Amino acid sequence: MQSWGRWTPWACAVLLLAALPGRAQGPAEGSAPAAAAPTARAARIEGAPPTVDGRLDDAAWAQAEPVTGFVQRTPRSGAPASERTEVRVLYGPDALYVGARMHDSAPDSVAGQLTRRDTQVYSDWFSVGVDSHADGRTGFLFAVNPRGVKRDVLLFNDTDEDSGWDAVWEAAARRDSLGWTAELRIPFSQLRYATAAGERVWGVNFRREIARRGEVSYWAPVQANDAGFVSRFGRLAGIGELPRPRRLEVQPYALGRLVRAPGDAADPFHRSNDVLGTAGADVRYGITSDLTLTATLNPDFGQVEVDPAELNLSAFETFYSERRPFFLEGADAFQFGRTRANVMTSLPRLFYSRRIGQAPMRTLGGSGYAYVDAPQQTTIAGAAKLSGRLGRGWSVGVMDAVTLPEEARFLDRQGVRQAETVQPLSNYFVGRVRRDLGAAGWAGSFLTSVHRELDDPALAGMARSQAYVGGVDFERAWKGRDWILAGFVAGSHAAGSEEAIAATQLRSTRYFARPDAEHLRFDPTRTSLTGYTAQASLNGRVGKRWRGSAWYQQISPEFEANDLGFQTRADLRAATTLVEYRVNEPGPVFRDYGFFTWGLGSWNLAGDNLSARLQAGGQATFRNFWSVGGEVGVNPETYSDRLTWGGPLARTPAGAEWGAWVESDSRKSASFDAYLSGGADRAGGWRRSAGGSLRLRPSGALQVTVGPSVERSHGTAQYVTTVEDPRARDTFGRRYVFAGIDRTTLSATTRVNWTFSPTLSLQLFAQPYVASGDYGGYRELEAPRTRDFAVYGRDRGTLCSYATAGGVRHAVDPVGAGACPASLPAAGDERFTVRFGERDVNLRSLRGNAVLRWEYRPGSTLFLVWQQQRSEDAALGDFRFGRDSGALFRAPAENVFLVKMTYWLGY
Repeated sequence: MQSWGRWTPWACAVLLLAALPGRAQGPAEGSAPAAAAPTARAARIEGAPPTVDGRLDDAAWAQAEPVTGFVQRTPRSGAPASERTEVRVLYGPDALYVGARMHDSAPDSVAGQLTRRDTQVYSDWFSVGVDSHADGRTGFLFAVNPRGVKRDVLLFNDTDEDSGWDAVWEAAARRDSLGWTAELRIPFSQLRYATAAGERVWGVNFRREIARRGEVSYWAPVQANDAGFVSRFGRLAGIGELPRPRRLEVQPYALGRLVRAPGDAADPFHRSNDVLGTAGADVRYGITSDLTLTATLNPDFGQVEVDPAELNLSAFETFYSERRPFFLEGADAFQFGRTRANVMTSLPRLFYSRRIGQAPMRTLGGSGYAYVDAPQQTTIAGAAKLSGRLGRGWSVGVMDAVTLPEEARFLDRQGVRQAETVQPLSNYFVGRVRRDLGAAGWAGSFLTSVHRELDDPALAGMARSQAYVGGVDFERAWKGRDWILAGFVAGSHAAGSEEAIAATQLRSTRYFARPDAEHLRFDPTRTSLTGYTAQASLNGRVGKRWRGSAWYQQISPEFEANDLGFQTRADLRAATTLVEYRVNEPGPVFRDYGFFTWGLGSWNLAGDNLSARLQAGGQATFRNFWSVGGEVGVNPETYSDRLTWGGPLARTPAGAEWGAWVESDSRKSASFDAYLSGGADRAGGWRRSAGGSLRLRPSGALQVTVGPSVERSHGTAQYVTTVEDPRARDTFGRRYVFAGIDRTTLSATTRVNWTFSPTLSLQLFAQPYVASGDYGGYRELEAPRTRDFAVYGRDRGTLCSYATAGGVRHAVDPVGAGACPASLPAAGDERFTVRFGERDVNLRSLRGNAVLRWEYRPGSTLFLVWQQQRSEDAALGDFRFGRDSGALFRAPAENVFLVKMTYWLGY
């Protein structure tokens, strides 16, 4: 991969040149927010700094002048807070100190749940928001509850949050006869700021939450209808010259893993006890006080919660959220194209970090393999991120990751051990440059690239050797951010072998070989694809109660972002609008309520209407904190260019959908939410679903959540297969075979959080999942642009079924009505041209893990992890609760036991 050294500098240069030039229109770093904002003053510590124990009895606190005068955001926006709060701010040579006294007229009613760090639960909270750039757009939020539980959040784009960010800081809290108190020590090394000489002014805000009243109040007022958050911060003055730290943080880890899994005793690769030990490290270095380099070497994420199970019968990939800490932290630096419409569809993610380290692209199987030992994930050799600010409103985020080639070992039918490459050496790059324009908005640019070493011919035909996505985006706000215009334009270029690009053209993202798509052309000789996508949105508020949005998206047929993004389709135009009326002021019956209506339409670039929807609904919260809501929607008849999996257009029948939900008072030790939803279409399809969650707090340290859900549906056009047959003249020489399907899905996601102290917790997760798909009435599409099907054996032809060693096989004579042969017809039989296996399926899965987490010193953690997975499938089709749920525990189990220890070193 000698070319990598050449393209990386060029990628960085393109990023820097693509950002829009010009002087920033907002406040420069270190300048004050708006003049109307309230001001707090930090006092320099003279003498010993406070001890962070939550007592507020240190002499240093007398040096600071308290700030008061909190104002409610909810329930009575703009009214004075119901209880008095006093906050003092100090600073020393290496940290900012905040002390708060929360007076309470009923101190015994102060709510304080003991829970794992960063968990939002029913509790009183005190929070400090620091805008150390004083740009009104970015900041850091530190929160503590009366039991000393900490939360920290990275704020960006004025209103967005990155809860995956974790800083190393201290906090303590205590309850007493006056209410409760909190002390926070925030090291300057955890903040980002310009190191200018003289006194500086930062943005700051303080928030108090009184859980039993549902009250949230701020020192610098943030009203319920405000469109901004960081831009509403007050001012923190009095901070003198700060150090210029060379921040170096090293967090090495050591890990031991034991895997116990069932297997074939004759399998030479199977080990009943498979033991592995490994080590790695995370490194964070502050190049400047505003620019940070973060790297990870040989990372392991064994403590991360497993993905949920799903029975996916569609042509599209399942999306899973990112859970790995390295990729979650600082993810805001790589956000691109976040238009702010309230309703969107088919939104491509141009950066999907789970592509890095995903499962190998090639699987080995078939008659030539007796036993296979294949890796489940691709090894990440290392990754590095550079993020921060360059001054004068410029910010940058650059990440590069390398994944190692992977081999699968196998034993062939002759008993010879061999190995084949299943994943190539790959490099992933993503870069982001943005220029903040103060309250007016921002503009930025973005680039991703993927390079793969495809020396193996088998891999060269499966994957693109290189892929690029780049674009520019912007946001423009006015009238106090009541109106926001946002948008982006991006282009893609993917290149590879003829086989790889041909496969790209034929995948479900675009289906270039559709026989009736005159605007598309499949070319098997191409070695690259180049496309574009664009979006624009307008959000607005009129008065206190009305808001609306309009959104438009267009994706060209050749746009491809799946190498380092997530995209389910191309060839699309879509538009939505929304109007909402919302009342946030409490009345005699409601605390708040609102109504909305929205519409959606989408088309491919040939103008075929692919979807249309009109929906309306409402929501209300009662004075007793119960909430209800519901919505109904109608869908007129449209077309589908994906139903036939690469075949001609088909009709989508008109239909309607509805949903309703209720949520009880979450302040109680036992609360719940529940929903019902359903829909039907004119072709006879229908869907019903119900679910919810039960939340229990038996004590202040234990929370149990059980979330059952069930869905049943009947579909009239489940795709089965496509068969070449020149006699099918009406459907371009192919027969598109479908079936009716009855689906049932039952799951019950369960979580238990047992917290022994703010630094020691046990978290349990379990998801039993049972799903079935019962196929029947096999049929074929009679003509393009219709919803007309001919059922085999009833409307057309002869359907014959045979029990074989590999399961039930079907053979269809689509034009004749003769008798079925005694045995399965031979493969070349010209009469029985349609052949397929029985599709009935039952999936039983039980996934869970238990994680004991002990932060034995700030930033250093010990994990004890147990993961278990049980899974099996059967070709039954029908759903029986007793049989299928019992099979969950009879399925063979894979157990993983893991011990992982990290140690934080700060220099």
